[in-house]
Amino acid sequence: MQLGLIGLGKMGGFMAERLRLGGHQVVGFDFNAEAVAKLTQSGNVGANSLEVLVQKLEARRAIWIMVPQGKPVDDTIAKLEPLLNPGDILIDGGNSNYKDSMRHYKEITAKGFQFVDVGTSGGVWGLKEGYSMMVGGDKETVEYLRPILETLAPAADQGWGHVGPAGSGHFVKMIHNGIEYGMMQAYAEGFTILEKKEEFDLDLPQISQIWRYGSVVRSWLLDLTADALAKNPTLEGLEAFVEDSGEGRWTVIEAIDLNVSAPIITESLMRRIRSREENNFTDRMLAIMRNEFGGHAVKKG
Repeated sequence: MQLGLIGLGKMGGFMAERLRLGGHQVVGFDFNAEAVAKLTQSGNVGANSLEVLVQKLEARRAIWIMVPQGKPVDDTIAKLEPLLNPGDILIDGGNSNYKDSMRHYKEITAKGFQFVDVGTSGGVWGLKEGYSMMVGGDKETVEYLRPILETLAPAADQGWGHVGPAGSGHFVKMIHNGIEYGMMQAYAEGFTILEKKEEFDLDLPQISQIWRYGSVVRSWLLDLTADALAKNPTLEGLEAFVEDSGEGRWTVIEAIDLNVSAPIITESLMRRIRSREENNFTDRMLAIMRNEFGGHAVKKG
């Protein structure tokens, strides 16, 4: 089966390679000419424009969009629509807001095309391990895409599923990432406590390896953490600056809208935001208040 793929960054490139190895042909486009050349060298087909990409795809076209959420997705869809035939399928496999995906479905299907949203997890490990995919859209369209989804997944019957109507795929992925925030924060805090217990001189790489087997906190995330600690046990050269890609924020907003208490996910998001504040004003305010009411010492830089 053919698949058009727009966006050949690390994840898109690995997806293309997994599909090639699974017997599918990818026709790919990216503004980075080197990424297109690399795709062609690997045995897939490169395109130097969206028009060429669409021309090289056989009907019924299925085009997977792997670009940043928001305006880049809107712009890509707008450029593709005049090139499509009725029944062609656009797939948003990036990290779009589920409300945008609901809007895209409504707008695209009104013009005779189809739309599927695929919340995709797996990152750079997807080529080897397969991708976890949460799929939203019409049943018939998802079934048509089954060969592609089964090839990208860890196994044909594992790691992916049609979770509901359009928008639901990105909604489930949003919550998935919110949970990920909380798990990462818990691991980070736990290892920090271990590191601070200087009298025991604990070996963090060793402990991470112990926890990987038989423990209730074992996970793939812990496996990756153990690998990272083995390479850099003291975290030398790293800055305490943690980005967020948006899904954590959307999860917190959704929890508020639904009157669901989600303190762990919310606090983990707040910690990420705080990590970007150098000599942050909030902590300085706390220090000066403690000094005023209790005469506690204040450190001056």
